[in-house]
Amino acid sequence: MVLTLKLLLTPCLITLVSLIERRWGTDVSGWFMGFPFISAPISIIVAIQYGPGFAARSAVGTLGGLTSVCAFCLVYTLAAMKVNWPACLVAATGAFLLVTAGWNAARLPLGPTLAIDAMALLVVLVVMPRRLPGGSQTRLLPKWELPLRMVLAAAFVWLLTTAADLLGPSLSGLLAPFPVMTSVIAPFTHRRFGAAAVIQLLRGIVLGLFSFATFYVVLVGLLLSLPMPWPYVAATAASALFHGLAFRFLLLQPRGGPSA
Repeated sequence: MVLTLKLLLTPCLITLVSLIERRWGTDVSGWFMGFPFISAPISIIVAIQYGPGFAARSAVGTLGGLTSVCAFCLVYTLAAMKVNWPACLVAATGAFLLVTAGWNAARLPLGPTLAIDAMALLVVLVVMPRRLPGGSQTRLLPKWELPLRMVLAAAFVWLLTTAADLLGPSLSGLLAPFPVMTSVIAPFTHRRFGAAAVIQLLRGIVLGLFSFATFYVVLVGLLLSLPMPWPYVAATAASALFHGLAFRFLLLQPRGGPSA
C-alpha cells in the first residue's frame, strides 16, 4: 500500500511542481516541495497498520532525516557554483547518505534531534546564497521533459523502497525523507536554467522544511494522547500555518524577473 501510494503521489506532485515552476519560478516551486505531501500520508498508513506508538517512533526518525535533507540542499548548492549537475547530484546524495549513517549510529531521542534540526536549518539558510544573477526563469518545458520527470520519479521511489525493505525498519525510517522530488527536479532545473535557478529552488525547499518539521513535532506530541485522526489534523493545520509564514518570508526576498 505504501509503495502504491508513493508511485501514485510522486509523479502527480512532480507534475504540479513543474507547473508551479513554470508559472511562478523556482523559489516558489521549491517552497511548495518542502511540505510533507508524500511522508504524511505514509505516516497515516503506518499508524493504521502498526499503531500510534510505532508511528510516533517513526516520526522521530523522520525528523532526524530532515538534517540529511539540509545536507543534500547545501552540498548541491555549493557544488552548483563550480560543477555541472551530475557531479552536484552525486555529491549531494553522498552528503545525504553520510549524514543518515551518522543518525543511524547515534539513535538520538526527540529533544537532541529537534535541537540539531533547528541548528541545521538556520546554518543552511545563512550559508546558502540568497540570490545569484539570472535567477527566476519561467520558460516552458519541452513536451518530452515532464513525462520523463514523472517516470524518473516513479523509478526512484521503487528503487528506494526496494532498498529500504532490505535495510530494515530503523535505517529505512531514516531514509524515508530522501528528497526524491528534489533529486529529479533539481538536475532538470540546473541543466536548463543554470546554477542561479537551482539555488533558488533549493533555498525555497529549505524554507519549506520548517513546516515539515512542525508537522512531525506536533505529531509526536499528540499521537499517544489523542485518538485518530486528530493528531494528523492538528499536525496538518500547524504545518500549513508555518508553510504560509515561510511563503510570506519568501515574498519578502528580492526576486529576479522572468526570462523569455
